[in-house]
Amino acid sequence: MDATSHAVGEAVTGENAAAASGGTAGATAGATATAPRFADAGFPWYGLDDAWTGRRWFGTVGTSPDGRVVDYGSLGHGDEPVRSYLAQDPSEGRRFAVVVTVAGRTARRLDDGTGMLEATSIASAAWLAGSGLLAATEHAPMERTLRQDWLDQQTTLAWDLADDIDGPAWSSLTLPVNGTPQAFRYRESEYGWVLAGDAPGVHLGAYGRGVSAYGLGFTTVTDLASYEQ
Repeated sequence: MDATSHAVGEAVTGENAAAASGGTAGATAGATATAPRFADAGFPWYGLDDAWTGRRWFGTVGTSPDGRVVDYGSLGHGDEPVRSYLAQDPSEGRRFAVVVTVAGRTARRLDDGTGMLEATSIASAAWLAGSGLLAATEHAPMERTLRQDWLDQQTTLAWDLADDIDGPAWSSLTLPVNGTPQAFRYRESEYGWVLAGDAPGVHLGAYGRGVSAYGLGFTTVTDLASYEQ
């Protein structure tokens, strides 16, 4: 994908691997581990607007290969997905919506001169959101190798779909960002929904299950403390 840096791809693949190993991410542990890096970002974070009255929590943060610069991160709303082998009917599972903020970056050289990072785009946000939804998806118990094979297959599909974000697999959806209507690209699957679009200085992605995307609104997060729950 020419719009998504290898650094971003590697970070998400690592998260999928953790999901495949049957690990369960607790809300408190996630907040403790990632909250400090949210404050280090040189771009605004976005979450759901005040119409969302439910629980808010810190998701993951992705950095440049040297760990110095925050490149993207996610803020969760509702139930934190359980990542395990437990059987789950998506219609009966946990209800959540996760907003992914990706810094708007042009192509740039790594500080150590060892390579280049590609520019970010809406496709970057779509890829991260699609991979996040996969990592939050449970199935009936299966052998670990089969689970990893499924993740690899679906991750490749998510990559291809994000790279063709203007293609027929996506539809158009308009949602408010800081009160202003903004065009997004949207798709549904048996696992949930994914959307991606732009906001000032950043690219936005989101994914969820059990929560309708059609009634959501996004806003700049001015108080990260609201996610320390």
